[in-house]
Amino acid sequence: MKKWIMLIVVVALFLSGCVQRSANEEEVVQEDTGEEETSIVPSHRLSGENYRMILPYKPSEARGVITRQIANRVDIDEMEEGLRRLSRDVYDPEDYYFQEGQYFDSSRVNNWIDDLNPEVNLGADEETFRENPRYLTHVLEQNYLRQTEEGGNVRLEGISIGLAMKSVYQFQTDVGEPYQYENISESDMMDKATEIAQDIVNDIRENDEELNDIPIMIAIYREEEQSSPVPGNFVAKTNVAGGSSSVDGWEEVDEENILFPSDEGQEKYYDDQERVTNFGNEIRDFFPNYVGMVGEGFYMEGELQKLRIDVPIEFYGKGEVIGFTQYVHGLIEDMFPNYYDIEINITSSQKNESLLYRYAGEDEIHVHIYD
Repeated sequence: MKKWIMLIVVVALFLSGCVQRSANEEEVVQEDTGEEETSIVPSHRLSGENYRMILPYKPSEARGVITRQIANRVDIDEMEEGLRRLSRDVYDPEDYYFQEGQYFDSSRVNNWIDDLNPEVNLGADEETFRENPRYLTHVLEQNYLRQTEEGGNVRLEGISIGLAMKSVYQFQTDVGEPYQYENISESDMMDKATEIAQDIVNDIRENDEELNDIPIMIAIYREEEQSSPVPGNFVAKTNVAGGSSSVDGWEEVDEENILFPSDEGQEKYYDDQERVTNFGNEIRDFFPNYVGMVGEGFYMEGELQKLRIDVPIEFYGKGEVIGFTQYVHGLIEDMFPNYYDIEINITSSQKNESLLYRYAGEDEIHVHIYD
C-alpha cells in the first residue's frame, strides 16, 4: 500500500543529501567503512514502521544484481520491502538506521549464486536438469546501524539477508530447445535453503573479519512463477547471533499475496474477493470503457493488511478522470472497511491517471490526480 509513497520518500531523502541540512537532521561519523566518514541522519521518520536512513544515500554494493536474477518485477519489490518489514522484529526502527547492503558486492553475490546452485551444462538430458534445479536466485543484503553510547558515531549493529528461492525451475536442455518447467515443493526448497544459508554464514564468518560479531537475520523468500501478477512471499526466518556460525532452525513466516479475482482468493478469502468483485461490478455499471481490474491482497496470519487495486480505463478528457476518481472515492467509503491499507491506481494506456489511498485505522481518503 505504501510502496508509492515510500518511493517518493526515498527519492526525497536522496536529493536532500545534496542540499544544506536542516534543523531536523544531525551529523554523525559512520564507522565500519575502513575510514571514518561523515554522514547525516534525519531526526524524524515518517512513522514508527519506517527506518531513518543514512544520508547521502548509498546504493547497494551489489546494485543491479537483483534485476538480472529475479525475472518478475513484483517479486523484486516485495522481497526488498518484505525484508525490511521482517527486520523490524529484530532491529527496532526506534533505535536503528537503515542502509542498503555495503559489504557483499556484485562479484560476491554472483559467486554465491553460481557456487551454491547445482551445475548442469547445456546438452544434458531432461532428467538431469529436473533432478538438479537451480534453487537460489538472489542474495539480498540490508544493513542496520545504531548510534554509539557516546553519541556522534553510528556503526553497523546488524545485517539482514534475504535468500530468493525458486518455486518453479525453468530450463532448456540446449540452445533453441523449448523451455520446460519443474515445480519445486516448499519442503524441498527449505531443505536446500538451510544448506545455502549455512554455507553463506560460514563464508561470512571465515572471510569477513569485521562482521564476526555482527548478528545476522536470514529470511527465505519463495518466488512466484515468472508470469504471476502478484509476488511471492517470505516463508521462514532465523537469527544468527554475533560470533555464531550456526543456523539453528527456522521460524515460520505466515504471509501471502493473493490475486483477486482468482480461484485461490475465492477459496481462502471469500468475503474479500466478493468485495473486490462487487467493486468491479459497480465500476462497470458507471463506466462503459471499463475493461477489468486486478486486485492484490497482502495477508499476515490470515488477516488482510493491504489491498491494492489497479483499474485500467480509457479516458477522453481530464473531466472524465476527475469524475471517475470522485466516483471511486465514494465506492471506497461505502464498500471497504478501514482496518487495512487500501490503494487504488487508475490508469490509461498512456499513463497513471489518479491514485487514491487510505491508511488502516483512518477515515480520510487521500487523492492525487496526475497532470
